[in-house]
Amino acid sequence: MTKQAKQQQWTAEQMPDQTGRVFVVTGANSGLGLATTRALAHRGGHVILAVRDEEKGRRAAAGITAERPGARLEVRRLDLADLDSVRVFSERLHADHPRLDVLINNAGVMAPPRSLSAQAHELQFACNHLGHFALTGLLLDLLTAGRDPRVVTVSSVNHRKASLRFDDLAGERTYTPMGFYNQSKLANAVFGYELHRRLAGAGSPVRSVLAHPGYTATSLQMKETTGLLRFALGRIGNPLFAQTPARGALPQLFAATAPNVAGGQFIGPDGAAELRGAPTLVPLAPAAADGATARRLWELSERMTGVRFAIPAAA
Repeated sequence: MTKQAKQQQWTAEQMPDQTGRVFVVTGANSGLGLATTRALAHRGGHVILAVRDEEKGRRAAAGITAERPGARLEVRRLDLADLDSVRVFSERLHADHPRLDVLINNAGVMAPPRSLSAQAHELQFACNHLGHFALTGLLLDLLTAGRDPRVVTVSSVNHRKASLRFDDLAGERTYTPMGFYNQSKLANAVFGYELHRRLAGAGSPVRSVLAHPGYTATSLQMKETTGLLRFALGRIGNPLFAQTPARGALPQLFAATAPNVAGGQFIGPDGAAELRGAPTLVPLAPAAADGATARRLWELSERMTGVRFAIPAAA
């Protein structure tokens, strides 16, 4: 990103026209996902709301359509914590769409008590990382056929606090709610950057870009989060420090649509401690760009999901 782009304090109103482009946004019925979907729809994008609860997704889509009659929206069920659901979503999308232009890996859970996914993986690692890893791999052929295709993976400023506990990914010995949330966000960052390396190495037209929203007031801090964290983050932190979802969504919108974004870049807020502000380039933690860590996580994720990436070169 240029210095000029930062000085202009990029907003959703500066987004290029998205008419004719097809997007998948995970977790699109609330928070950052809803704000992202709304902004894309208002700029003419065809947005597929990938949601766990279809009724909530339909209500979200109806709200956007009321604001912008004629908005092109689809609601499809996707439970990222269930790899069977990820495969069904991919199969149905392939049946109905010849291409996909942008996949925004936005959905997530934050700091719940320890629980397991449908395939018996720790829930945060399963939903935040493994589900998005599998979804990206299964949709990569549609993305390769897309126009200016991109994968945007949403991490967190907290990825810098984490390490990957390869010897205890299920949290059987060392589980802490925020510790495993931070780990899942580091996994997002490692995956997004390694995907960039692999795509660029193959000469693929698909760009992998990373983003984080800073500190944004969403239901994420209030839903599954344990009691003390819910009070600290949701009741105290949100009113005092958080920005709105519309502002928090700007980094991922910029990553998804700005013409001058390059693969491998990490976009976050430009304010103090990256908690709020306009989109700008921000640094990845060294652990997120470590090649050995990335290979280990990639191979492990392939085994855990059963999904292998076929990365075709540019035509």
